[in-house]
Amino acid sequence: MKKITNLLQKTLCFTMLLLVSQAFAQSGVLSGTITDTKGNALIGANVSAGSKSATTNENGSYTLSGLAEGKTTVTVTFIGYKTVVQEVAIKGATTANIQMEDESKSLDEVVVTGVVRQRTKLQSSVSVSSVNTAQIEQAAPRSTAEIFRSIAGIKAEPTGGEGNANITVRGIPIASGGAKFLQLHEDGLPVMQFGDVAFGNADIFVRNDQTLARVEAIRGGSASTLASNSPAGIINFISKDGKKEGGTLMQQVGVDFGQTRTDFEYGSPLSESLRFHVGGFYRQGEGPRNAGYTANLGGQFKANLTKEFKNGYVRLYVKYLNDKSIGYLPMPVKVSGTNANPNWSSVNGFDILQDTPHSALFLDNLTIGADGERRRSNIGDGMHPINTSFGAEMSFDLGDDWKVENRFRQNYIKGRFVSLFPAEVTTGGALATAFGVSNLTYANGPLAGTNFGTNSLAMRIHTFDTEINNFNNFTNDLKLSKKFGDVDLTLGYYRAFQNIGMSWLWNSYLMEVKGDNAALLNAGTATSNGLYAYGVPFWGNCCTRNYDANYDITAPYAAAQWKANEKLTVDASVRFDSGKARGTYAGATQAVNLDVNNNGVIDGPEASVSVVDNANRKPINYDYDYTSYSLGLNYLLNENQSLFGRYSRGGRANADRLLFGPNVLNSGAAVGGLSADMVDQAEIGYKRRGTNHTFYATAFYSKVSEQNWDFGGGAGGIRQIQREYNAMGLELEGSYRMKDFNIMGNVTYTKAEIASDALNPAVEGNRPRRQADFIYNIVPSYKFGGKRQHLVGFSVIGTTKAYAQDDNKLVMPGYAYVNPFLSFELTQGLSATVNINNVFDTIGITEVEEGSIIENQDNIVRARAINGRTTSLTLAYRF
Repeated sequence: MKKITNLLQKTLCFTMLLLVSQAFAQSGVLSGTITDTKGNALIGANVSAGSKSATTNENGSYTLSGLAEGKTTVTVTFIGYKTVVQEVAIKGATTANIQMEDESKSLDEVVVTGVVRQRTKLQSSVSVSSVNTAQIEQAAPRSTAEIFRSIAGIKAEPTGGEGNANITVRGIPIASGGAKFLQLHEDGLPVMQFGDVAFGNADIFVRNDQTLARVEAIRGGSASTLASNSPAGIINFISKDGKKEGGTLMQQVGVDFGQTRTDFEYGSPLSESLRFHVGGFYRQGEGPRNAGYTANLGGQFKANLTKEFKNGYVRLYVKYLNDKSIGYLPMPVKVSGTNANPNWSSVNGFDILQDTPHSALFLDNLTIGADGERRRSNIGDGMHPINTSFGAEMSFDLGDDWKVENRFRQNYIKGRFVSLFPAEVTTGGALATAFGVSNLTYANGPLAGTNFGTNSLAMRIHTFDTEINNFNNFTNDLKLSKKFGDVDLTLGYYRAFQNIGMSWLWNSYLMEVKGDNAALLNAGTATSNGLYAYGVPFWGNCCTRNYDANYDITAPYAAAQWKANEKLTVDASVRFDSGKARGTYAGATQAVNLDVNNNGVIDGPEASVSVVDNANRKPINYDYDYTSYSLGLNYLLNENQSLFGRYSRGGRANADRLLFGPNVLNSGAAVGGLSADMVDQAEIGYKRRGTNHTFYATAFYSKVSEQNWDFGGGAGGIRQIQREYNAMGLELEGSYRMKDFNIMGNVTYTKAEIASDALNPAVEGNRPRRQADFIYNIVPSYKFGGKRQHLVGFSVIGTTKAYAQDDNKLVMPGYAYVNPFLSFELTQGLSATVNINNVFDTIGITEVEEGSIIENQDNIVRARAINGRTTSLTLAYRF
């Protein structure tokens, strides 16, 4: 394989050099831009003159070389626009800029994500959706992942704060956390090579701000072959590039919650061939829940510079993200009734809609670091990514229908993830008995030293305190394309490196259940200022760990697209992924009588201290490979309707979640068959557009094999997973416009089951946990005012019931919450917008640690819920 890869590299390089030399030797060149009547670039328009043809690039630019001098007829076609036929006199280098008239909208949006050739939605044989900045502003998402709820087929659980969301597609399950089979991209390249790194979910390192042009998402389809480790889909954050001069200054304040945020962006051409864009945000505040301190603090800066040439462009970009945001984990909730028909409500003193266990009385955490040093962390850091990245993309037409594209990015990522996980919620009396004392006492706060009530609720808290030492990654994606008549052929070569270096340094505390600056609790001499263990003995001291892993990824791929006739297009692609996992990892060992706090006395928690067992580090030494393929077709019924179908098989390599379990041998080799998981998918769909509506319908099927683990069960608090899933369903998405009224939305039906389970056969045939039959999002809006410059509307986001765990006992009820918005244009360019999220304070449960309750009595479980009502006011000036 290495010889084949080297040969491919050399062949590509030689071919590129040869074609570049030929391109510069051409004469009789026609170039220009194709735009709509508003001056917006049309991407993917076909421009032909005689036997020569070209497709416009992302800037709407085209170049036809080797034309004979004299008059020639130029024809421009683009689905949804009237064909333009124009006579042009060719003399040397000639320019012809052409405008096209719009016939209809939406399905003519060009797809750039997960495809080898930019195509309109109507032309593409994939399921793709896009969310523009106006739609994002209407939704006023309180986290990046809340944007994804506007996309059909994608189930997002954005209840973890700014990051740490659980995301899945079309019933492919959330067995643990993050987005295992889905990748988040920024400008066409992955943020992380693996979407479910423990405490390193990709959405932690992405922020939504005014530099964003749109979010584009592809579900299934060619995502299997045009990206690594993302068979379920790709969500791509596409940045503005300064094509048109203008900017935004935006100020947002929380009316009933703690947030102040400033966004800015500006872009402009510097000359006819050079342009730039810069922007970012800065914010601070307590966040949507009552933390008692400034829980969100930081911002982001992004910039790009684009240089256009006659036959292509080069773009350079940089990003700096340094943003602290609170991470919400499960919280105490009261449940009564039965497993099948439970009643969910807040416990006394803790509002599941507004509160969090975080407290100003609990911010300091002292641990033993990965190398044996004393280390102090601030729980207020929350999820704190520090991400510096730079990269470039370039695209050149080489002449004679050859094209080369390349993208690369270097990401430097470090930071911290620290939050509070309630390992147990019970009464103060029960915990006192467990620690052999008559009463717990307050360790701090206004009641310090007094007894804690035996019937009051208290928690064992595990501090999920993780140091992100090195999540650096590098990506390069090279593509060479050639058009042979009706066939487009693309060869690609993908190289990537991902470091996963992190240290888990967890402690255990006792804490009261209270929503407003909860206090720590003591249990006699067994505790010290609320701390009862350096480590997590309640989970068998599982989780003092160190990871130092590197993943080297190589993936050559090929794709072909055949335009069989004016109506039928067939495409096929194949990708061979291989990787090398190298490094070390180390678990915990117990140090006896270690004076951690350096007070000269061995306190109760210091009698046995969890430290990283550096003397017995284990190797990581396994390789993996898998082949992905995809076959699709698109049939144009007419200029407004199309049918498409596709079958795909794709893989996902297993990374850090393969370690610390039975899946890796002492030699560092992976157990056979577990180094990568495979996903098989089929879909068939219909797309339609009209003068005032769009409609998409896609039926889908998927089969998934998965190896994984999760917290909360099994030996040492870890639940191992080896199973297969099946899912089928239907996505519906559309929009309808009637004068000043508009409605858009989507609904997804999914029927999923656990087909087999090697470790727990009892759950076979059950529905995967947290998987609802229906999820939906509906957004009606109305424009009003003399110039229709004002907008009012609301969104309804909902789900039907789902089971808390795979044993299918405790039900998480379905819910729907309403989010009104009102935008006024105060004067030219200046607008004011009010957004109210969850206006009716609906309780919506997204995950539960427990799988069942004792029926017909009050139970306390640990769950994550959507935030209660939050209102924001935004002033925006666009110039």
